[in-house]
Amino acid sequence: MALQKSNLPARKILLFGAGKSATCLIDYLIKQAANHNWHIVIADSNLELAQLKSGDSLYATPIQVDVKDDERRNELVGKADIVISMLPPWLHSLVAKNCIIVGRHLLTASYVDEAIRKLEPEIKKKGVLFLCEMGLDPGIDHMSAMQLIHRIHAEGGKINSFYSHCGGLVAPESDNNPWHYKISWNPRNVILAGKTGAAYKINNKTLQLPYHLLFDAGRTVQIPGYGRLAWYPNRDSLSYIPLYGLQKSSTFIRTTLRHPDFCLGWKKIVDLKLTDETIQYDTDEMSYKTFFETHLRQNGFTERMPDTEKTLLTYLGLYEDEKINKGPSTAADILQLAIEKKLMLKPEDKDMIIMMHEIGYEFKTQSHKITSALIVKGENSLHTAMAKTVGLPLGIAASLLLQGKISLTGLHIPIVPEIYRPVLEELRKEGVVFEER
Repeated sequence: MALQKSNLPARKILLFGAGKSATCLIDYLIKQAANHNWHIVIADSNLELAQLKSGDSLYATPIQVDVKDDERRNELVGKADIVISMLPPWLHSLVAKNCIIVGRHLLTASYVDEAIRKLEPEIKKKGVLFLCEMGLDPGIDHMSAMQLIHRIHAEGGKINSFYSHCGGLVAPESDNNPWHYKISWNPRNVILAGKTGAAYKINNKTLQLPYHLLFDAGRTVQIPGYGRLAWYPNRDSLSYIPLYGLQKSSTFIRTTLRHPDFCLGWKKIVDLKLTDETIQYDTDEMSYKTFFETHLRQNGFTERMPDTEKTLLTYLGLYEDEKINKGPSTAADILQLAIEKKLMLKPEDKDMIIMMHEIGYEFKTQSHKITSALIVKGENSLHTAMAKTVGLPLGIAASLLLQGKISLTGLHIPIVPEIYRPVLEELRKEGVVFEER
């Protein structure tokens, strides 16, 4: 039940972006707004999308905004008490500068990039909180891992091995293609995943793995209650070692989970340079089959390949006569069109999030291992597990900030108890629960 309105002006939350991962965030914020007499402005370039997500709530106002309009953006930020950005990462810095100018807290689910890092002295000077990496991965992974790490250290344990796995997958009941995968987030991110390679530490050796060696179907892990999945190293794990306080751990790896067949197929895609972003093809009147044949020929590749790999590429439609008709395009552009046709969630499909930490440690000269696993299933293609686990941490943190339950300022990610304890507690109430073994 909504509280009676007070005479005080309603606190305002400004949300930039109403895309796939914002659905559950908006639902949560509207529920909190009704309980606290807050108001949410949902700003997106697509007004119909913002209207769809806000529904008929009296506590939300959908508006159409060009985020590159400096004057309008600054006006909106100035009227808000707190700002959440669900924009593509390269646009966060635009919003961030406005938040610094007028002194507003900013929350994002994205990694702290160089543009945001450069603003750290100004953020600190202004006395506001910029909370980044507040989604799923990064986000829930940081919070759940740090809770375990701090507990083990407090009990006198010495951690010597740390694996953190996370994957956005398809639920078993909706798994009906040879890739065993469906897209529940930005398709472009699927195409570009892993391009920068990965850096991690294993058995006291620092490894730099290039893009073409990432997708190895032979690296697997057993997920309790689910089965075996493949994993590949995720970005730069090394930078998180000091943040997690695990400089003495001999192994430290953050990974992405996929079905082994996905890794087998994606390795072939990488090997065939189908994620290349430089070579242009004139796709008007060009079929997928003609593109694929031309691409292979221009790069000196043969069409001969193992049956399993050919089955995976055939499923994506790369041997079909359907016309592309998208003008000048790169191989990556065309691949994205193909996977959007073949691998997107259908309206009734359910996605699934799996996260698992594996921590090896010594306590009183004895070796121990703890695993902490999270499995969340979506409801359908709109209310996905991805949207829930990316959006809820942001919504909970915004609510805690407005209630004065988080008082930190400066640039942070959620690795400190003041953030992760209350957020994880609220996530539990929303069904996001880890099981330890």
